[in-house]
Amino acid sequence: MRDLVLSAVIGFFSGVLSGSFGIGGGIITTPAIRLILGAPALVAVGTPLPIILPTALTGALTYARSGVADVRAGITCGIAGSLTAVLGALGTSLVGGDVVLLATAALILYAAGDVVAQAYRPRPIAETPIAPETSAPRAPLMPLIVIGAVTGLYSGFLGLGGGFVLVPLLTRWLHFDMKRAIATSLVAVAMLAIPGTVTHALLGHIDWAIAFALSIGVIPGALLGARITLGSSDRAVRFSFATLLVIVGFWLAGNELWGLLS
Repeated sequence: MRDLVLSAVIGFFSGVLSGSFGIGGGIITTPAIRLILGAPALVAVGTPLPIILPTALTGALTYARSGVADVRAGITCGIAGSLTAVLGALGTSLVGGDVVLLATAALILYAAGDVVAQAYRPRPIAETPIAPETSAPRAPLMPLIVIGAVTGLYSGFLGLGGGFVLVPLLTRWLHFDMKRAIATSLVAVAMLAIPGTVTHALLGHIDWAIAFALSIGVIPGALLGARITLGSSDRAVRFSFATLLVIVGFWLAGNELWGLLS
């Protein structure tokens, strides 16, 4: 019963962060399953994936109704990433869970630094208007395919939705403002979760009892998170996102390094 309640609470906060930052929620659930619930490393990597789909869809629909999400860009990234997510998931069995989690921590910290750098050097663009008639320019197809493929590879390998990779890439390389990048990321993340879930399930990396308990809290959390971000400034969202990444990155890296050294 205790683990059920803990998992539901973890799911709720994961949903809030997913809706707020377009990250799918795995960036919180992976460390929490490993550090709080005490699951094996590869189970911590695989179990968040089936929860990412309903979480991301909830947030994406909320943003789409507000006219913020670039659905075309999200679907393009999602299709490209789906083709590489399976390769990433298969790679986890070759290197082991500890290596995967250390790689996760390193990439999280890199993404945090990139988001902060962008906040201090803002692009000369306006924030996405919260209206269906947004005039944001149409993103080019080939960069979206490349970004989606890279995101999918990391998503499958690290057991995360991929949003923490996709959001910084969209803001840096395609000059999306932060809210548009987050909303678009959730569209792609929902698609990326499917092949990764199937592959990790076949590999036996998903604890379905934990996954069910997490699912209780994720949808209300995602609705709340999306509404918080829609009412916040672009720079505030950037710094909040970076702060989250730094905390989780150091927490995860410290725990895995301590385990390897002790």
